[in-house]
Amino acid sequence: MNPESAAPSASPSPLLRPGHNCWRIEAAERVAFLIDGSAYFPAVREAIARARHSVFVLGWDIDSRLQLVPDGAGDGLPEPLGEFLDAAVRRTPSLRVWVLTWDFAAIYAMERQLLPQLSLDWLTHPRLRFRLDACHPFGASHHQKVVVVDDRIAFVGGLDLTRCRWDTPEHRPDEPRRVDAAGTPYAPFHDIEMLVEGPVAAALGALARERWLRATGQRLPPPQPAAGDGDVLWPAGVEAQLRDVPVAIARTEPAFDDYPAVDEIRRFHLDAIAAARRTLFFENQYFTAWEIGAALAARLQDDDAPEVLLITPQRESGWLEVNTMGVLRGRLHRQLTDADRHDRYRACCPRVPGLASGCLNVHSKLMVIDEQWLTIGSANLSNRSMGFDTECNLILEAGGRADVQAAIAGLRARLLGEHLGCAPEAIEAARAAHDGRLLATVDALQQTDDAHRHLQPLATVGSADLDHLIVDNTLIDPERPMTGDQLLAEFTPPPTRRSVRERLMAPVLLALALVGLTLAWRYTPLSEWLAPNQLIRVARELEDLPFTPLAVLAAYTIASVVAIPISLVIGVTGLVFGPLTGSLYAVGGSLAGALAGYGVGSLLGRRTVRRLGGRRFNRLDRKLAERGIFAVVFLRLVPVAPFTIINFAAGASRIGLRDYLLGTLLGLGPGAVLTVVFADRIAAAISKPTPLAIGLMIGCALILLGSGWWLSRYLQRRKQPSEPAVPCAAAPAAAEPEPGA
Repeated sequence: MNPESAAPSASPSPLLRPGHNCWRIEAAERVAFLIDGSAYFPAVREAIARARHSVFVLGWDIDSRLQLVPDGAGDGLPEPLGEFLDAAVRRTPSLRVWVLTWDFAAIYAMERQLLPQLSLDWLTHPRLRFRLDACHPFGASHHQKVVVVDDRIAFVGGLDLTRCRWDTPEHRPDEPRRVDAAGTPYAPFHDIEMLVEGPVAAALGALARERWLRATGQRLPPPQPAAGDGDVLWPAGVEAQLRDVPVAIARTEPAFDDYPAVDEIRRFHLDAIAAARRTLFFENQYFTAWEIGAALAARLQDDDAPEVLLITPQRESGWLEVNTMGVLRGRLHRQLTDADRHDRYRACCPRVPGLASGCLNVHSKLMVIDEQWLTIGSANLSNRSMGFDTECNLILEAGGRADVQAAIAGLRARLLGEHLGCAPEAIEAARAAHDGRLLATVDALQQTDDAHRHLQPLATVGSADLDHLIVDNTLIDPERPMTGDQLLAEFTPPPTRRSVRERLMAPVLLALALVGLTLAWRYTPLSEWLAPNQLIRVARELEDLPFTPLAVLAAYTIASVVAIPISLVIGVTGLVFGPLTGSLYAVGGSLAGALAGYGVGSLLGRRTVRRLGGRRFNRLDRKLAERGIFAVVFLRLVPVAPFTIINFAAGASRIGLRDYLLGTLLGLGPGAVLTVVFADRIAAAISKPTPLAIGLMIGCALILLGSGWWLSRYLQRRKQPSEPAVPCAAAPAAAEPEPGA
């Protein structure tokens, strides 16, 4: 079908404006759309294997154990990602590889590979570099997913080179190849990437170098590719959907230090929604951006409202996201449903027959507007992606070109065909029969019985009570960075008089939330070997050994060095050994782990620890040098950095061992004892739920909450002026020499 037959004949005016809703518009010699990991992963491997000069990988996460082609690539290089990258640079002396991923928060430690530095930097060739990106405000993340090869071709989309991402468009529930590095199956996963060749790839290379400079302080020169390199690099099995077309790059970057805020992706979404004539088609992991929702609600109330079809997961990943982001999404969904005067809004999840969860995990970030505009990238429809995290999207604008309109319409037909279980040609034929109406096309083709794939209307999930408790999205899904004072104010009760009931409700609800979190950790069947139930099993085995104290101290030491969250280990200790013995083990083990980390930091030296800790190390080093024992006590009471990073930083700093251990004991000891007792009381309440056991558990929770409340009040009274901005980079520009061959 000619897409112009379902749209007004006049071409819309250009929407893209560099400096407003995009960064740059550059030429692409070829463009291809790669749907799902089975198309993307082999293509990116083939391109990297052919690289001659440089490879940049920007990501939210990476896993060196990932096998990009489950059946084997057959290119003579190792299959695991880390070994593959190392072999690629060893085989090609002129090749350098730079990998930059988010310096992630501790809450994600259980989902990620431990110490990726080991397999992607320390044990690899010097021309393969891995670094963590901490150049962002507190609470923000580096979320761009970009791979650039020789500045000639580039991949941009929603897929990281990490675990649990590979899948085929069939999304079979019993797909034997869909397993992680440990052989554990995971649920079907849907995403999309855009592959581009030419000057736009060079622009993405410049973006990657700028990000590397901000994160590391090292300025990298661009490569000097030769003519014809694009033909060598373009994956042999990938068919280009477009040739010689302009492609725009849009970004999100939060204001940080001396870097201004960039919100090009937000501006493009708002401009595109306002310009839409007939259809707005979304695939997105999240839907919580209030400004995007308000713009859609305003359009749905127009007499000439466009159709809006949103494809998203049925529910978020895990109970925490369900009851936070899920609540915000449900609120926005109801807002659009109420604004839909003409029955032109629909939110759906793709249902897959035989799938235990029912609906497919949609991770893609795509928007199609009237076959005139298309954007694919890393940005979710969330406030974070619009202004708080770093993001990168690519945008196509038809500008009256029939081939671009046909390619955009064809991609949408492929995606709808995947979700409805029919060929793209059937989608286009049904759309032509229904005068271009998208929702009517879906209704005409889908078979809603359990034996067929179809789009199921989105059901609101999450607790109705939590909907009232979550007043706004300031902390859950922030739009912009928060200062320390603002963050403290969010957690500190306002100085107003409140009734007894109001004073009691907040601690009780927080205590229940804490109990629920602990129960989830205790009883959720997690497959990772570092899951709490696995740690408890190991701890119980240690309990039966004749040298239990030494074994426990050794376990704490290992956990501290490899960055297992210390609070998790302390909680497990309380569950297994009880309040008295567990407290002794927790305090002694924490000191042993702190001492081991101190020793590692001292041996590695300031330069190596600075690379590990990034800008966090600069601040910790300064505090430790200025305040000594008091700084250690403060850092243990208020963990502004992970336990392991603090240990390493202390060992590499000038603080004495005596002050360090005494500060650790004073700062960590009381909290460790309280945590052990609380964990023990939870176990007692679960095994024998007597009124006394439940009362003691709640009492322990209130003590913990009261201690945290007192600490926040104390810190508020002693607030100091904000510190001057600390550069993200750990070293000045070009301070680190290029590695040799």
